[in-house]
Amino acid sequence: MINLLGSLAVEPELLLRLIFFGGILSLMLLWEWRVPLRRNIIPRRVRWLNNFGLMVLNAALLRLTMPAILVATAALAAREGWGLLNMVTLPWFISCLLALILLDLSIYVQHVLFHMVPSLWRIHRVHHTDVHCDVTTSLRFHPFEMLLSNAIKLTIVLMIGAPIVAVISFEVLLNGTSMFNHANVNVSNRFDTVLRWLVVTPNMHRIHHSVSSQEYGCNFGFNLPWWDKLFGTYLVNPALGHLDMEVGTKQFRTRRDLWLDKLLIQPFLSEWDSNNQGRDSSDLL
Repeated sequence: MINLLGSLAVEPELLLRLIFFGGILSLMLLWEWRVPLRRNIIPRRVRWLNNFGLMVLNAALLRLTMPAILVATAALAAREGWGLLNMVTLPWFISCLLALILLDLSIYVQHVLFHMVPSLWRIHRVHHTDVHCDVTTSLRFHPFEMLLSNAIKLTIVLMIGAPIVAVISFEVLLNGTSMFNHANVNVSNRFDTVLRWLVVTPNMHRIHHSVSSQEYGCNFGFNLPWWDKLFGTYLVNPALGHLDMEVGTKQFRTRRDLWLDKLLIQPFLSEWDSNNQGRDSSDLL
């Protein structure tokens, strides 16, 4: 049944996600080009080639190992009556809305755990060692993290009993908001303040990519900004301001560390294995 449902759902789901992904990515790239906030200290071709390479590798791996499995799992849960929302009678719209909120909360909790658990942090660290934060940073995740994250989402979908529409919508929203809040775009303070009540903004999430441990331990949300405010992990502004704050980690800051092969082996390296101990960002130039 799962294979049948997966085969029926994969094409429209994939097409929908590709359309939104391509459209939002193009919009963010154009916005970054027209109104950037921070100067890129590394040539785009160096970072983009490897960040996009990691994205292509992850996409191929997930399509081979977990093709439409979230959608198929949601369909199976609905048929069998599994999960919280399938055990209660609610209007369809309310069920979808609750599923979206609970899925987003689970992503927040997962993100916090990836920072707190040392073995998980070594995998997630690949995302944080980017020395510049822009839309391509949203594509920079180690394959191990992508597989583990999808396994976690599969479990949450089963526990919640999330409707198929909610699962597809959440995946589209997560991809879109992640590209938006990683984008190197100049958003006015007034607009940013208002927008933060509804969605995680670039100024809010950029703080999470600071080299400062006090700052990268804040602002974990991707879609909704409420969880950080509710659980006390919200920080309004970086100490040095958005233009002067340093992005990335204190290790793995050379151009060679940005190459795809280095990104793939990085989880197996300790911070002392970095080839730039004691250097600052000027060594990147």
